[in-house]
This record gives sequence, structure tokens and C-alpha cells, in this order.
Amino acid sequence: MSRMHLTPAVAGLALIGLLSISACTAQPGAPAPISSDAPAGQSLGSLMPGPPDAAVIGTGTIMDIGGDVQLCLGPVAESYPPQCSGIPVTGWIWDGVDGSEQLDDVRWGTYAVTGDYDGESLTVTAPPVLLALYDAMPAEDASERRGAQSDEDLQQLQDEIATRFSAAPEMLLGSSPANGLLLVDVVWDDGTMQQAADDDFGADAVVIRSALREVE
Repeated sequence: MSRMHLTPAVAGLALIGLLSISACTAQPGAPAPISSDAPAGQSLGSLMPGPPDAAVIGTGTIMDIGGDVQLCLGPVAESYPPQCSGIPVTGWIWDGVDGSEQLDDVRWGTYAVTGDYDGESLTVTAPPVLLALYDAMPAEDASERRGAQSDEDLQQLQDEIATRFSAAPEMLLGSSPANGLLLVDVVWDDGTMQQAADDDFGADAVVIRSALREVE
């Protein structure tokens, strides 16, 4: 069998063509959602949003345990000191920050924290604001929405959502039924999860609420 040999000029043109195709399919600076080959109706939990392009702000409890700092965006156990699990925080400095409590090597307080989120951790980019003094940005009030799901449907949805996020449980903060809808709180969503939920369950079944919000 004969072999094909490319001249330097032809090989160069082929390389240019491949680079052109790569440039069209990959756009630096525009993170793409993480997808999977999930079958139809199984998008939520398998399709995750990419990191935000801008700084975000989140409100919750800062837990500093021996220098390991996390921002807890979900439930916090009412113990002393409190206990919770959150996203790792880098660049946190207590100097000049009021409103904290401390017991041994555990220090905590509730704040609005602004930073860059890379999908796993939050890097502080601005001084935190004591939560009691924070004027939150206006947001859609999901309590004003109405759904048509029965209590039984909502329980099944809640169980299904927990199963869907079993591969990434750190992204799911919690869920609760309200007015015929299931309110699902996640760490971060840019609309990707909401669209997936609408595709899987219908437009009036699940409301995705992102704890981190882009700073306007």
C-alpha cells in the first residue's frame, strides 16, 4: 500500500485549517457550561453552568476554623460555635471587620461577601459588609409565583432533585415546596440550571435560586 506524503506547504495549510476550526469552536474568556450525554428529560444535575464572567456577591456565615475559611450559603446548625459547610474562601482578612464571634480557634460572623467565583472557591475582591447593614440588590420574589403541582408531585420532585445532584451535592443548598412550586437553592446559576429544570419538568414546576449573584 502506498503512503501519502505531504509537502511542507500542504502540511502548513492543513495546520492552519485545524487552527481555524479550533478558534471557531473555543472562545477564550467565555466559559461553556459543563454538559453530559444525559438522555432527554435528565438535563438538570448533569448540565452545570460555567463560572461567572464578573464578580459575584453572596450572603451567609463566614466560618474560620484555624485559618480554613468558608462561606456558608445554606443552613447553619444553631450550636456554639455554629456548624455549617460552605464554599472555600481565599483572601479573607479579619482586620477591620466587625461583628464576629470567636471560641478557641473558631471565628465566625454573617456578611455579604464580594469576590471572584471560579466554580469551586470564592476569592475576596472587596471589603465584606456586615449582613445587618447590607442593602441587598432587588431580586424576583419567588413567593409571588404560583405553580400547579400537588403536594405529592412536589415531594416526588424534591426526591428527584436530590438524586439529580448526588454527583455534585455541594452545589445544592436545599429545596422547599411553596405555592405549587419547588424552590431549589443552589450555589450558582446563570440560567443554565433553570432552563434545564424547565426542559425536564415544565416551566411552572421548579424555581432555581442562585445564592451567588453577579454584581451589577
